[in-house]
Amino acid sequence: MLDFIYYPVSAILWFWHKVFGFVFGEDNAIAWILGIVFLTFTVRGLLFKPFVNQVRSMKKMQDFAPEVKKIQKKYANDRQRQAMEMQKLQKEHGVNPLGSCLPMLLQIPVFIGLNWVLRNFTPGAESNYVFGAKDVASYVDAQIFGVNLGDAINHLGMMGGSGEPGWHWDVAPVAVPLMIVASIATHFTARHSVARQNPASATQQTAVMNKLTLYIFPAGVLVFGAFFPIGLLIYWLANNMWTLGQQRLVYTRIDKEEEAKKQAAKEKRNTLAPKPGQKPQAGQKPQVGQKPRPGQKPAQKQASKSTPQSTQSKQQNSSDNTKNGKSPKGSGSSVRGGAWAKNGGNQQKPAGQGKKAQGRKRR
Repeated sequence: MLDFIYYPVSAILWFWHKVFGFVFGEDNAIAWILGIVFLTFTVRGLLFKPFVNQVRSMKKMQDFAPEVKKIQKKYANDRQRQAMEMQKLQKEHGVNPLGSCLPMLLQIPVFIGLNWVLRNFTPGAESNYVFGAKDVASYVDAQIFGVNLGDAINHLGMMGGSGEPGWHWDVAPVAVPLMIVASIATHFTARHSVARQNPASATQQTAVMNKLTLYIFPAGVLVFGAFFPIGLLIYWLANNMWTLGQQRLVYTRIDKEEEAKKQAAKEKRNTLAPKPGQKPQAGQKPQVGQKPRPGQKPAQKQASKSTPQSTQSKQQNSSDNTKNGKSPKGSGSSVRGGAWAKNGGNQQKPAGQGKKAQGRKRR
């Protein structure tokens, strides 16, 4: 029913097994292990761009998280209106909610397909999708530390494995370390992702999901890893190691882009802001006290502009006072004229002048 998944997965595994089988030998377990690892890398490489889009989408959603909370609070009793406003907000910011789930959703069919393909490597089988009888026998006989790649601690029909049903504790020395390392890698992958979250955008649902990814999923690997064949545990471990390295690479790259944008915005503000001693641009008048550039008109001081007007007003006031029989204030004639008029024209002369006048009369 899911042959459209099983055939591509088996074809990619067949290709890498042939590549490494040419180096190590097709019956060597290392060729099969590296084939499974590079099957994982191939699928994750195809999903690299959707993963980058997922990170960017999550970053945008965290940026407008306060607006989301406002909508949830405003339309708490109207779920339909709340959903409409959320869709409108996501459209304005160019965010696709499915973009954050796409890489994970696409990995699920690959996991199911690989589990099914490895499960069908049964002894005596004539084929397994693109694999022939010789390839099937090579996988069944491949061993790592004395354990077949198709063995599991407990064989269940849905979980795969080519051994007999029941518990096989002889597989535990190889399976348990793989389960522990895969569980630790799952935890650190989730931890690295949670550390990127904005605390302002945290909700109750976010807290629940963080606990699931940090603790429940890694514990699930330890529990259900006992039912996975060795080959599938290798896939799980390789997938988590790829995810951890990919996160570090993409997050570092996005952080550098954000820092470059902030630096560019800061430089733009500094460029537009006036600097001390900055020369005016072409066509701009020089400031007062500043030397004009070639081709510019010198700036006139406000005091020099106001001097002719003040002089003209003083002259006009003086002429008006003269017409009215008054002298301008502050002049000596106005003081003498006023005192002379008050004394009836008999103004007292200085002492020196009187003595000279008396001497003249005596002669």
